[in-house]
Amino acid sequence: MQLADIKEFLKCQIISQNADLDIDIDFAYASDLMSDVLLLARPGALLLTGLANNQTIRTGKIAASSAIIFVRGKKPPETAVKLAAEYKIPILATELSMFDACGILFSNGIKGIPIKK
Repeated sequence: MQLADIKEFLKCQIISQNADLDIDIDFAYASDLMSDVLLLARPGALLLTGLANNQTIRTGKIAASSAIIFVRGKKPPETAVKLAAEYKIPILATELSMFDACGILFSNGIKGIPIKK
């Protein structure tokens, strides 16, 4: 599914300048703990989080996230927006809770990432 479709499902606002919404998303994961993001990392996945800061963008880069969606109406600071542009990571925001956003994605065919043991 393309990020443009996800934007519509989750009623997202585009935060990034020149965001590529034509990228394909097959998997997603959600966390406010960046240590969990690194544990669950899978290249090309969508990250949903309520932690809106520069470290989230840096972690998304290390985790090779295709895009980041901030939930619960959170908006990153301008420094994070610039960092995401530098890393070419599209960032969006939704008013939905993390739970609701994940449920909508799952019901539309986006799979979660299995937990590594």
